Amino acid sequence: MPIQYDETRRMFRLDTDHTSYVIAITEAGYAAHLYYGKRVSHFPDAKLLRQDEYPAPDVLPREKLTYLNALPFEYPTDGVGDFRPGALGVRNAKGQPGCELFYASHAVTEGKEGLPGLPASFPGEEQGVETLSLVLADPALCLTVTLLYSVFPKEDVITRSVMVRNDGKTPLVLEKVLSASLDMDDRNYEAISLDGNWARERHICRRPVGFGQTTVRSIRGESSHQENPFLALCTPDTNEEQGEVYGLLLMYSGNHIESAEKNQFGFMRLSSGIHPDGFSWNLGPGETFAAPEVICTYSGEGLGRMTRNYHDFIRGHVIRSPWKKKPRPVLINNWEATYFDFDGEKIYALAKEAKQFGIEMLVLDDGWFGHRNDDNSSLGDWKVNESKIGSLAELSQKIHGLGMKFGLWFEPEMISVDSDLYRAHPDWALQVEGRTPTLSRNQLVLDLSRKEVRDTVYGEIHAVLQNAGIDYIKWDMNRNLTNIGGIGTGREGQTELLHRYVLGVYEMQERLITDFPDLLLENCSGGGARFDAGMLYYSPQIWCSDDTDAIERLRIQEGTALVYPMSAMGAHVSKCPNEQIGRTTPFDTRANVALAGTFGYELNLADLPEEDRKKIPEQVERYHRYHALIADGDYYRLHTWTDAEPYDCWMNAAKDGSEALVTYVQVLGRPSTNSAKVFLRGLLPDARYEIQEECGTKAVQEYGSFQPLTEGWGDVLMNAGFPVPALGDFQSRLYALRKI
Repeated sequence: MPIQYDETRRMFRLDTDHTSYVIAITEAGYAAHLYYGKRVSHFPDAKLLRQDEYPAPDVLPREKLTYLNALPFEYPTDGVGDFRPGALGVRNAKGQPGCELFYASHAVTEGKEGLPGLPASFPGEEQGVETLSLVLADPALCLTVTLLYSVFPKEDVITRSVMVRNDGKTPLVLEKVLSASLDMDDRNYEAISLDGNWARERHICRRPVGFGQTTVRSIRGESSHQENPFLALCTPDTNEEQGEVYGLLLMYSGNHIESAEKNQFGFMRLSSGIHPDGFSWNLGPGETFAAPEVICTYSGEGLGRMTRNYHDFIRGHVIRSPWKKKPRPVLINNWEATYFDFDGEKIYALAKEAKQFGIEMLVLDDGWFGHRNDDNSSLGDWKVNESKIGSLAELSQKIHGLGMKFGLWFEPEMISVDSDLYRAHPDWALQVEGRTPTLSRNQLVLDLSRKEVRDTVYGEIHAVLQNAGIDYIKWDMNRNLTNIGGIGTGREGQTELLHRYVLGVYEMQERLITDFPDLLLENCSGGGARFDAGMLYYSPQIWCSDDTDAIERLRIQEGTALVYPMSAMGAHVSKCPNEQIGRTTPFDTRANVALAGTFGYELNLADLPEEDRKKIPEQVERYHRYHALIADGDYYRLHTWTDAEPYDCWMNAAKDGSEALVTYVQVLGRPSTNSAKVFLRGLLPDARYEIQEECGTKAVQEYGSFQPLTEGWGDVLMNAGFPVPALGDFQSRLYALRKI
């Protein structure tokens, strides 16, 4: 059984295949965290809580401030003597702060329920998923807090979320509701986060955790380009294959905070949830607030095992789309080919040309609606500009007639000042009365906390999709949230607006995929500003970054794949010199790097050299040949040029060890050097593999005496290594391995 309760010890043990998580109820009634780590077969002794080590043991716990400041709480609260960061902050009807939670009851149930209005993981096909509902109460506030723990044994994942209910007759104010908190002894932990900026999102950042707080956060209204809602702690010896790692991934797309604090006793507190800045929730009598879910995993086998836990879990228990197990159609997006300068004939001509190369879908990007010929107008006016492109339904029919799918770009959360919608409803834009609202990319943000706004915008989008037979949507969101005020929102609702905005986005996307269940939805936010597990609940893929340069993408995709499956990463082959940084890379390398994601093209086919154009059918065929392996197999980081230049290398291996694909990219060439030796992973030790070079670009010198391996034993390839010849700048190789 995944969840066991020892009534004598008053302990809960939550077991996955390789981990255990233990909660103890103290004599005073507090829920305390006792253990999380490698699986144990027995309940630990309560003395591990070390309650008797603190002064004045005969004093009641609530009077022992030092005691409360050292107890490893399962869900700590503010205002009662624990001076570490609390997970819950509450004010009573008089505005007085403080909350103290005591054990009330518990229940263990099979399966797992969803969360109201929020994305949440689900059992899927896995058997044996169980949920612990641990009910804590504050009698003084008439407040009930239910801690939800769902155990997914096979993926070594425990999800956590919180439900807060006002059982009293007077209103309460929630000033902070984090989703999870984890107390443990410090072991010189290092923090790992995914940081960056626009066009260089989710770079892996690792640093020691000293005294005080180490924090990852966003207050931009979205999960952000800068700091992804993920934080891990690892022991200093941790690498891909060894060391201990604790990962927390928040399933939420708005403001967030992940924190690790080391206090004066050498204790560590790791927490995750909605950022309290700009958040305050009015909880009336009988009302319940649901906090978003945190996906927790522990690995005793290094970062690689943590990654594979997250990949398996997200693929099996977060992504719902029927597309998650299907090869995605290879698309061409017209943006870098035409920008705003297009008409219906030009788009159809691009589709006809793309069809000749085996490309399967044309996506019409920004500029098809309103009177939008630049980025200064028409957001919010989701009506076809027929003077520009003619009938969208006819264009769609013609493209479908080629045997291709047809997709559209939308930005449903935004509004232009120069739009019919703004002229009719200026109060629908987020703004603070008396202040000139801040423009970004010449646009404002719609107040999606309001139902009438959501209904109007969604109604127009629904009509376009229904009339034109659209197969795919790119849902974009190109700016952060500022001027956080709702003209149609009362005073008390202003502090709830940011969270209600996120709930509004979720509601709209839920309606979209319900009304159009076969639609392929790709989320985007100025590139990768909303690449999070919350959005993956609605769309099986997210545009990884607006930076499409193959070399920059190495770090972006490596960091993204630390947590998120490769099948979720939107990746395209783009033009050169690259638009974002001006670099020119070989066409083969651009395709090999994009193969790690959803794969597509974003360029003008007519501008390509004939030599490159001839390669497209082969690249499309290669994507389909290896899609299942990349989407469903195990991912291994073999070498990262971030830490040790000059090359980058990763590998996708089938779970049964039958085949693998190795991608090698030489970032910089070096003179007078031998082949690189790469140590493969995920193979069967006693199996012999056929090795085939799938796609290669030039070596520094042609092979000469170097002869690539054509066969090898699994244990030899993993332990003695696999040689790759020295290559020039930005050159790459693909190697396919198949069990003989």
